[in-house]
Amino acid sequence: MVTDEQLEIRALAREFAAGEIRPHVEAWDAARELPGEIFEKLGELGFAGMRIPEAYGGLDLDIASYLLALEALGWGDPAVALALAIHNGPVPGAILAHGSEAQKERWLPELASGERLAAFALSEPEAGSDPGGLEARATKTAGGWQLDGTKRWVTNGDRAGLLLLFARSGSEGGEGRPGGEGISAFLLPRETPGIEVSGRERTLGFSASETVTLTLDGVEVGDDALLGGEGEGLRIALGALEIGRAGVAALALGIAEAAREHALRYADEREQFGSPLSGFGAIQEKLAGMELRVAQARALLLDVAGELEAGSPGPLATPRSLRARCALAKIAASEAAMWCSDEAVQIFGGYGYMRDYPVEKLMRDAKGTEIFEGSNEVLRMLVARDAVGGAD
Repeated sequence: MVTDEQLEIRALAREFAAGEIRPHVEAWDAARELPGEIFEKLGELGFAGMRIPEAYGGLDLDIASYLLALEALGWGDPAVALALAIHNGPVPGAILAHGSEAQKERWLPELASGERLAAFALSEPEAGSDPGGLEARATKTAGGWQLDGTKRWVTNGDRAGLLLLFARSGSEGGEGRPGGEGISAFLLPRETPGIEVSGRERTLGFSASETVTLTLDGVEVGDDALLGGEGEGLRIALGALEIGRAGVAALALGIAEAAREHALRYADEREQFGSPLSGFGAIQEKLAGMELRVAQARALLLDVAGELEAGSPGPLATPRSLRARCALAKIAASEAAMWCSDEAVQIFGGYGYMRDYPVEKLMRDAKGTEIFEGSNEVLRMLVARDAVGGAD
């Protein structure tokens, strides 16, 4: 059951998205950039610290409120929601779960205020869906660590003030192949010498999102940069991906909702053969399909929000692990976004294929949500393994 307070938070985010985001979406998409002012405004409203405890300057929202806010921001512009999802979800979550009190006091207040934007640097050119295969190196030094390597597809990578970065600090696994047991997590200020942006991606959708390649060349950090214990990085990363995938599901739901609204409005206004499009059976089937998929994705996401809050799935939930449940929510919402936006383009017809109308951008953005935070094919493997392992 969604509470009045949760609905108020969603309404605030939706009002902000309608007034401060939607009027600029086309310009930001064309410019391939989000202005710094939008993050300042989000910080002023507290959206930069949604999941950070009040003791560190955050709002300490429950997970359902956080995801409903992300949905509303995704309805406004998925690129903004993606930046906030990375900033609010996996990075502060990992610090809260595994950081020392000194690390929490050092970083969480600046993240909560929006003074620093967070980035999650896990993937590499040869290690996307398989994080256990990463090759970036962390070499122990007398005073700390030296980091070398390349990180790919880092959202917020250049704008960010704090990187949660994963590197191999131990030996390789069996048969010469890197294994997850040798990975450690590090907290790095973006301004640390030796961290350089070596490329900005040109993507199909999320054009305004800052997705970059980072190179690390002899980056020196102290022992206090290590998050958790040495060798615990993969466990930290996989735990952080649970809230990360829920965040992607929420912004994907925002895309699906936006596509549904645009399609409904256009089908009611546009006339062909003397009747509005909404009166034709073929169009009604598409509209009903949108309603179904949005409702299904939202119901599953809210269930998962409660399960994340409780720390375990409910008694009737399948699959049985939180990791698989978050994966399932991400699959459902991202595929709802893709289906709804594709059908919205079809309903708009020739106009839907034009950049002058909003639905073609929604379709481009929706495709990204099927890939971010683990491709849906890999997540289906995770869900299936959990289901098989939990079978009676």
